[in-house]
Formats: sequence, C-alpha cells, structure tokens
Amino acid sequence: MNSSSPSPTVSVHEAVRVEQRGPVLHVRLNPSAGDDTLDIAALDALLALLDGLHDRPDVRVLILSSLGKDFCRGADRHEYQAALATDPAGTTLRRITDKAHRLCLALENTHAVTLARLHGSVIGAGLALAAYCDLRAGADTCRFRMPEVGVGLPPAWGGAMGRLISEAGAARIRELMLTCNAFDAATAHRLGLLHEVAPLERLDEVIDAWTAPLLRRSPEALVLTKRMLAGYARADRTADVALLDSHILTAHLASARTPGAR
Repeated sequence: MNSSSPSPTVSVHEAVRVEQRGPVLHVRLNPSAGDDTLDIAALDALLALLDGLHDRPDVRVLILSSLGKDFCRGADRHEYQAALATDPAGTTLRRITDKAHRLCLALENTHAVTLARLHGSVIGAGLALAAYCDLRAGADTCRFRMPEVGVGLPPAWGGAMGRLISEAGAARIRELMLTCNAFDAATAHRLGLLHEVAPLERLDEVIDAWTAPLLRRSPEALVLTKRMLAGYARADRTADVALLDSHILTAHLASARTPGAR
C-alpha cells in the first residue's frame, strides 16, 4: 500500500494477525507451532472474524495470507487424533470438521471480495481455504498438493471438493486427488486455481493491482455480482454432499482406530 493510506489498525491473536487499513482487511495466518498447519485456534479465529463482518460493510476487500514459511500445509491431524482419543464417539471431531465447512461457506458468502495471497506450500486444507477466495495470486515457487488419499483420509475437509471441481474441472481434480501428485504454480494457473502468478517479491503488486479498482467499484454491484456468481456455481453442485463431510471424515478416522478395522 502507498504511503498516503490511512494508518492500520492491528490486532494479534494466537493464530491470526488482523490488520485493517481503511476498507481493506489483511488477515494473516500466524502459526505458532512452526509446522504451518491450520489448527482449531485458527479455525475459531477465522470464523469469529468472518461472522463479525456481517456488521462491517466498511470492509470492502479481505486479503488472506500467512506469516509462516508456507501459506498452509493442511489441517492439524494431531488435533484430530487427540479429539478421537478423548472422545472415541467422534462428537468433538465432528464439531471441528463442521467448523471447517462453516469457515469455507463464510469465505464464499462474505460481502467483501476475498483475495488469497499464496506462497510456499499450499496443501490440503490450505488449498481448500484458497479455493473459496474470489481471486487467488501465488508466488511462482508455490507448490500445491491434495494429499488426503495418500495418508489414508477421504478428501472431506470444508466441503471443498465441489468448489475445487467447479473451479478447475472434474477430470483434473479427480487425477490430482487420486494420485496425490504435487503440482506447481504454472499448473495451478492453467487449471484456474490461480488467477495470477508472480515472483514472491512482486506478489504484493498483484494484490494491490486487484485491490485498487475493487475499491472504486460500487459496493452494491460487487455484492450482487458475488451472489450471482455463487448462485450459478452452486447450480452446478446440486448434488453436493459437502454437508456429510464431517460425518464421512469422523467415521473413517474412528474406524481406522478400531482394532481389526480394514
């Protein structure tokens, strides 16, 4: 942002750093464990933030990024295992995975235009979060992966399968989910998972180039356009089973812990 921009308002949570500069809200994942995964604290902080935007029409653009070495290396599977250890029935785990689904829906439905600024590894839940943003820019060194099948899990985080298919196409998403192959920023761009690719040091320029014209647009026109685009996308997902994702994931993990389970 240029030097004439208003002074930012900054708040720091355990898992998320939030900085507001006028109508632009910068939301940066702030991983504390050093593994750049998305834990429950981050889910809670992001959900609270997005829920609060209902009463914040002054926020026009939300930029999602990370302070970690990577944007996000996926959900924190250790927390899933701990939840099942203390609650084998899976109620706690379903609450966690339901939060992931609510978070993705909140990103999709917020009135603010959401921009994802991606760097490093963008894996699993990290890719799901990015996919639910309106526009996505990534560093040319980004690496992407959908590893769930490779680690013995169904791809059931946040209800993202339908979103990924609508953004990139069923055939390629099927291939990437089944093979778990990593892919680079150029491939993500060809698939439509990235709208722009730039060297890391120029990534902020891309974000600024999107932000400036968005702030000149009519807020009402932007909100209506977002609603229309989401409506058309959902029309192609009439059989979306995302509401079952938390049950699918919980049932799978619980059965994997059961002696003799196959």
